Amino acid sequence: MDESKKPKAISRRKFIKGVGTGIVGTYVVPSALSAIGKEEKKGPKEDWIPISLTVNGKKVRVKVEPRMTLAELLREELELTGTKVVCNRGECGGCTVVLDGKAVYSCHILALDADGKEVLTVEGLMQGEALHPLQEAFWEKDGLQCGFCTPGQIMAAYALLKRRPRPSVEEIKEGMSGNLCRCAAYPKIIESVQAAAEKMAGRSS
Repeated sequence: MDESKKPKAISRRKFIKGVGTGIVGTYVVPSALSAIGKEEKKGPKEDWIPISLTVNGKKVRVKVEPRMTLAELLREELELTGTKVVCNRGECGGCTVVLDGKAVYSCHILALDADGKEVLTVEGLMQGEALHPLQEAFWEKDGLQCGFCTPGQIMAAYALLKRRPRPSVEEIKEGMSGNLCRCAAYPKIIESVQAAAEKMAGRSS
């Protein structure tokens, strides 16, 4: 066999180094493409449309790009980054906010559709420095692990408890079914919602 055509031996060090570079590449390339796509999505500012809505009890007038989602408006224009974008496909519930009293996926709603409506985000639950009973309950009952889905879980629970102040376990499961937890902290999430229901009932009586 021609020596020049023989496969060259690869050292373990070179192999690991190459694999490491590949892994980094898989993170860098999508990030770069994501940034490019983000810039392309936004049209010229002169084409943006003015809307008026109430966010966490405050009247807001802002211009939005026609294709901008409610999640993008909250995070990028209003700097309310408590709302997390996880799947960005309206499937996981990480971006849940309360829109006119209903829990919705903010990544799946155009900002234009929030015109004239009332939006509540996780930041709006606090009263000054005081946590809302739901936030207290999730902290006390360990209703979280990594915490990334927690804002969406809390907002879904808030909408549920507004509809059903004393939900059963089955009603909690049904009401929270649109919110996924990749850490599988579901038993503790249910406990947290139950504890919050008790706290909220006690404070309203």
